[in-house]
Amino acid sequence: MIRNIPALRCIIIVLQLVSITPLIAKAAQPSRQTPRLGPQDLAVIVNDDDPLSERIGEYYQAMRHIPNANMIHIRFKPGSAVMAPAQFRAIKTRVDARTPPNVQAYALTWAAPYRVGCMSITTAFAMGFHRAYCASGCRPTKYDPYFDSPSHAPYTDFGIRPTMALAGTSFRAVRRLIDRGVASDGTFPRGTGYLLSTSDQARNVRAAMYPEIVSELGKKIRLRIVRANYITGKKDVLFYFTGIKRVRALRSNHFLPGAIADHLTSTGGVLIHSAQMSSLAWLEAGATGSYGTVVEPCNFLDKFPSPGVVMRYYLKGETLIEAYWKSVAMPGQGIFIGEPLATPFSPRSHP
Repeated sequence: MIRNIPALRCIIIVLQLVSITPLIAKAAQPSRQTPRLGPQDLAVIVNDDDPLSERIGEYYQAMRHIPNANMIHIRFKPGSAVMAPAQFRAIKTRVDARTPPNVQAYALTWAAPYRVGCMSITTAFAMGFHRAYCASGCRPTKYDPYFDSPSHAPYTDFGIRPTMALAGTSFRAVRRLIDRGVASDGTFPRGTGYLLSTSDQARNVRAAMYPEIVSELGKKIRLRIVRANYITGKKDVLFYFTGIKRVRALRSNHFLPGAIADHLTSTGGVLIHSAQMSSLAWLEAGATGSYGTVVEPCNFLDKFPSPGVVMRYYLKGETLIEAYWKSVAMPGQGIFIGEPLATPFSPRSHP
């Protein structure tokens, strides 16, 4: 159950976020002119003790032409929801030693574990395990300097390798996810972004952003503010942002290749056996990327994707992993899932 934080604290957090954004952008001068990450910039981490992970890694390498040097193989017993920090640190040391210096981001090839102690596994791989990215109760965590940044090389500029999980409970599901991402490249889809304002007051905190988002991006993409708990029968879903424990009628909608969708709630990132709707449900319904928190975050705006930020960078032609990571100021408790290199709004250039 997500915990509410007082309205005044929400306002303070938003003001703090606005005030630090120019400083972050100023500090993060892009180190190269490449407009987005490509296959040569992404390393794929495969668990050789997990047959599903191996199949996902092989298929993804073939579909995205990932260099052999960027395929990193590790071993650990699969299936557990949470990995102990000590075990993770040993694995991370081996991964770091095997990662080519040009690599800027990681893709994981499993749905579980999705946590490392009190952190999400994607942030643990991106930044290393550190309790500054955790919180007990309604408290903020450490900020990510990559947030809302113009950087095209997060590891070069910040020492951070954004990480996304190619997550699914079957090879068929992940294969479809990968195929959607590849199919989305350079399509410049004419879809709609649905911004839902729900009856769930604690989880509806992003709705206050919607009018400003429409003002900023409404001429670049069709946006609809919908005052309802869910949409149904829509055939053009490109973005779907909401705040509610469970989202009904997901499969009645058609998600375009490259679509991004998430719901602000406490445990969407608990991918397996969640008491709330797992973020995997978005991918299973046809989305190409999603996000959810793995431990109680409270309803801090900073701990969830900012819809305006993710859409802005995506529409500029950045990859899904770049745009999504840049939209979360405090990602320590949240897992990013999807096809990292999906690039709907940039001309095709990947092999």
